[in-house]
Amino acid sequence: MKIFFPPKHKCNLFLFSMPLIDVVLNLVLYKERFWTDANVWLLSFPLLYAIGFLSWYGHMLYGHYIEKKYPTLHQSRKRITWKAMVAILVMCPSVLFIFWLYNYFHILGYNIQQKDITKGLLVGFGVNLIFETLFEAEYILMQYKESKMEKETLQLLSIKDEFDALKNQVNPHFLFNCFNTLSSLISVDKQRAEQFLNELSKVYRYLLRNNQETVSTVENEIKFIQSYFQLLQTRHGDAVQLNTEIDKKYYQYLLPSLSLQLLVENVVKHNALSKSQPLVIDIFTTAGNKLVVNNNLQRRSIKAPSNKVGLQNIRTKYELLRLQGFQVIEDEKNFTVVLPLLWRNITA
Repeated sequence: MKIFFPPKHKCNLFLFSMPLIDVVLNLVLYKERFWTDANVWLLSFPLLYAIGFLSWYGHMLYGHYIEKKYPTLHQSRKRITWKAMVAILVMCPSVLFIFWLYNYFHILGYNIQQKDITKGLLVGFGVNLIFETLFEAEYILMQYKESKMEKETLQLLSIKDEFDALKNQVNPHFLFNCFNTLSSLISVDKQRAEQFLNELSKVYRYLLRNNQETVSTVENEIKFIQSYFQLLQTRHGDAVQLNTEIDKKYYQYLLPSLSLQLLVENVVKHNALSKSQPLVIDIFTTAGNKLVVNNNLQRRSIKAPSNKVGLQNIRTKYELLRLQGFQVIEDEKNFTVVLPLLWRNITA
């Protein structure tokens, strides 16, 4: 059978409080003799201390059992009710045993009196009320902290699962579009198709590596989007243009992985492209730790099919990161998305 060891701080509390309780009980037993009779200190004081230790240890065992039986916060009412029973099950028998023992053996000439029992029980109730309140308050606080930590852990796991689900939406979508482009190029220009395939392998290698992370640095996202843009130009030529103006102080800031790729892909998907009226995409940073993606609006006459993965994907990621400031702004001439940036020591 495993021996129960009370927590260290409860042991220290007993060592500190028991001498005071011992003094009070000896005053009840021997009145003024406590101050004048050395035998009270030599015999009664250590005897009460020993009995007090046994009572305290029984108290700790009982409390530990009740906490194991009713451990959760929503069981607090039951736990407190049963802990209150310690006064009847442990404290009262201990106090009555003390007076019975002292009277039966006439320790230092003691003879029992009804008022002594009353005073002893009042001392016991007062001590138990103070310490049970402290112990229960401590227990509830610890359970609350553990519950909060568990909730945060579950929330982080849920967020990770949601991020993984979102990232898994990107790869097939991106790959499908690239294979469509490659298929069309093979029949038109095999040399350009080969060039496109080489660039695609580089981009997709980076995509797979970077897609393992929740967030990416601005510097890496910009490098990737420039590589991705090369794929677009292979097919569309000068019908699509990309301008980037990034302040280097934002290079190490973070944003959700592959956000720029999703936005640029959306822009190309939903806008008409021609050399006479090129689609211009501007990516730049602004004050307030923001990255802006803007394009001129030239909607296709026939809308492209959309599963609404792109913008909603990015919006959901920002919601999971609990970062406000994501904006989509549209007017007659421009479509703009504002991406708030995170400092490097912030992670999802």
